[in-house]
Amino acid sequence: MARILIAGGSLGGLLAANLLHRAGHQVVVLEKAAGSLDGRGAGIVTHSALLSALRQAGVAVDATLGVAVQQRVALGADGQVLARRDCPQLLTSWSRLYALLAAALPAGVLHGGQAVCRVDDGPDGVQVHTADGATHRADLLLASDGLRSTVRGQFAPTVQPQYAGYVAWRGVCDEAALSPATHAALFPYFAFGLPEGEQMLGYPVAGPGNATAPGQRRYNFVWYRPADAQQALPALMTGDDGVHHPLGIPPHQVGRGAIATMCAAAQRLLAPAWAEVVARTEQPFLQPIFDLASPQLTFGRVALMGDAAFVARPHVGMGVTKAAEDALALCEAIARHGATPAACQAYQAQRLPPGQAVVTRARALGAYLQAHSQPAGAPAQRDEAAVLRDTAIDLAPQPCAPVPA
Repeated sequence: MARILIAGGSLGGLLAANLLHRAGHQVVVLEKAAGSLDGRGAGIVTHSALLSALRQAGVAVDATLGVAVQQRVALGADGQVLARRDCPQLLTSWSRLYALLAAALPAGVLHGGQAVCRVDDGPDGVQVHTADGATHRADLLLASDGLRSTVRGQFAPTVQPQYAGYVAWRGVCDEAALSPATHAALFPYFAFGLPEGEQMLGYPVAGPGNATAPGQRRYNFVWYRPADAQQALPALMTGDDGVHHPLGIPPHQVGRGAIATMCAAAQRLLAPAWAEVVARTEQPFLQPIFDLASPQLTFGRVALMGDAAFVARPHVGMGVTKAAEDALALCEAIARHGATPAACQAYQAQRLPPGQAVVTRARALGAYLQAHSQPAGAPAQRDEAAVLRDTAIDLAPQPCAPVPA
């Protein structure tokens, strides 16, 4: 039995922890946040690889995991359906997965308030130092500490996130708050809207208390909008108190003026159903879109995984699935090679090409959004059929099919 440390207690870290614990290893998860992360995040598109990883981690994959939809639709600004596509998918939420994965871990594995600040990698093990002065020793360290990974910053300081030129406005609206017309237009579907140079999408997810019964769910939306790095982005990342948050603004700090401008744009640019969802969302929040691709995933007994290794734009809907595939690959490598640098090397050989591929695909899907934030002009808008076909799809089974006219 090996002792394995995991930096980061988000979904990727909890998945890895559950898999390794079930394989018989002693696992400790160090999460910098002091309290539970439950309730954070919004919607997540599931894929077959994620569902498989959840089962192997001891999570029951059943109807309570999320909300199932059968079709995708694209809506014009007048609310008319411009395209349809059959594409059965299970749509869940960050909060739902976190609650399931946290509950599956035994007591004493997850340690909150433990911010990793330095790692010493040696021939016989690693020592991880936390901000409170504690030192943890283990055979391996798995860094699942996200886009701004402290561990990656130590071992690969030149690998930095690259801003893509646009942001995502996000939020969830209670199902019960929607009018019957909006509910009928959006709630049964994974729906899209395509104002020029932008993209809106949304789908139903579990509601408060992770309820999935009709009437108790929520509708999750993501609205991609260009924001140049010189003026628009800094303004959006500055709260009403004048404090600038360059790495990401907390939801409660998003400026009221920025929210009002966004809601007014929804009235002008989007289908009436979308505008209603935006207006009735209590706490919209803002996510700058970044790319990140690490050319190296392992450093002796240290391995990067999840968003610490690769960040793909959300158009592929692969963030949590990618972390799950990383966790599975790490567990398989450790089973073959033990908790050794050789296991880390085997993991890197397996996961480096897929990580690079998903970032490349996500960049291609978001290229027209990025171009609209640049002064040189923009390519032609993507058509509705292409967006329905390509966005957040599961590449493993047969692709979803268009509905005959």
